[in-house]
Amino acid sequence: MTTDSEMLEQIGALATRLGAARESVDRRFIGQESVVEQVLAAILSGGHALLVGQPGLGKTMLVDTLGTVLGLDTSRIQFTPDLMPADILGSEVLDAKPDGTRAFRFIEGPVFTQLLMADEINRASPRTQSALLQAMQEGEVTVSGQHRPLGRPFHVLATQNPIEQEGTYPLPEAQLDRFLLQVDVDYPDRDTERAILLATTGIEKGAAHQVFDAETLMAAQALVRRMPVGESLVAAILDLVRGFRPGEAEAPAWLGDTLVWGPGPRAAQALMLTIRARALLHGRYAPVVEDVAAMAAPVLRHRMALGFAARARGDSVDALIDRMVNERLMQGAAA
Repeated sequence: MTTDSEMLEQIGALATRLGAARESVDRRFIGQESVVEQVLAAILSGGHALLVGQPGLGKTMLVDTLGTVLGLDTSRIQFTPDLMPADILGSEVLDAKPDGTRAFRFIEGPVFTQLLMADEINRASPRTQSALLQAMQEGEVTVSGQHRPLGRPFHVLATQNPIEQEGTYPLPEAQLDRFLLQVDVDYPDRDTERAILLATTGIEKGAAHQVFDAETLMAAQALVRRMPVGESLVAAILDLVRGFRPGEAEAPAWLGDTLVWGPGPRAAQALMLTIRARALLHGRYAPVVEDVAAMAAPVLRHRMALGFAARARGDSVDALIDRMVNERLMQGAAA
């Protein structure tokens, strides 16, 4: 049984290691601190992340860099309309042996890794997208009736282009809910873009180095789950998540017919985990209300849908989250 002092020492050591990991990531992926923080929080929480942004913003480079820094085996799948489930999971082939007999041999697909880059995931058909559901939820796949475990740890970092929708298939709600976070990747500001220009167009380019390995990362994920969360934060999480459910008594009157559906219990679980991870990334021993406010949008934005009237009014999910956070978290904290 770990004592409180030993746990505090472990948290402090992990916070130091995480600081080194962020510095290593920053050598290749310049700027976008909130993006790096959110993706690291998803991995520390043992989950998956969906990165949404225009082409050319470094999403693929970020995933590749994280594979190096975290010391994980990585693979990449470029999703296309003709991609089949077997292209992801693998397939069985019939081999002829020297004695003349034949036997089936399973050839593993790219999903058998520790960090999977699912590039432009919405370009594949729903049938192919569904091949990832069991892998993302249970860390295993079933092929020809046989359960096959994946790497440990196993994380999916998927990218999605929000502006090019022709020939794409929107992710079903069940799959969106498997992503712990939706991380929006925006254009860099002027100073950051200048730094990117200078750092990437010269002879020498920044190189990341390994800080974690699979074992230390899994130990960190276990430690995140043991971090204390105050009862007031648990209540704040419940107030926030339940407030977005249409028809709930806890939903505010102004929500009205704005949402068709709201977040389920998995959203509250995601907030509980990611606020602990964010506290660690900021060198704190326990999360505070600011962590809930910071993680609310990436946790909730892909777990609710605007109704027709709300879309006609020009409402946005992020604006709704900001309003709810301000009313139910920040004003209460100030009081």
